[in-house]
Amino acid sequence: MSKQATTRSRSVRGSRTGRPIMALLDLLGRRWSLRILWELRGEPLTSRGLRSACDEASPTVLQARLTELREAGFVELGEAGGYGLTPLGRELCETFMPLHRFAERWTGSSPSPRLRGEGRGEGEPPRGRKQ
Repeated sequence: MSKQATTRSRSVRGSRTGRPIMALLDLLGRRWSLRILWELRGEPLTSRGLRSACDEASPTVLQARLTELREAGFVELGEAGGYGLTPLGRELCETFMPLHRFAERWTGSSPSPRLRGEGRGEGEPPRGRKQ
């Protein structure tokens, strides 16, 4: 079997190639995935604590993402019942830190009040246009 045929047989959502980067970006691009990893970067959290940290995300969606992140090897359920990052999950979060620092500089230097989060609360949907 050719290498190309093998690669195509492992396709992931949104990609015909199945390349590892595409699989990772697909997982991280799913609703709440990045937020869950970000909230677990400091210490393990229970389901309730994680839901509170994630702005009361739907329990169904939160559990679906936790299952996916556990299957991917980034999150584990500890003996005390809380969710925490695996060593691989901590390594992934460490790769976010340069992007986090860049985002802080970029947002702070942006002339756009919308990008700075001014005029609306955290997690609040964008306002409609005035007509």
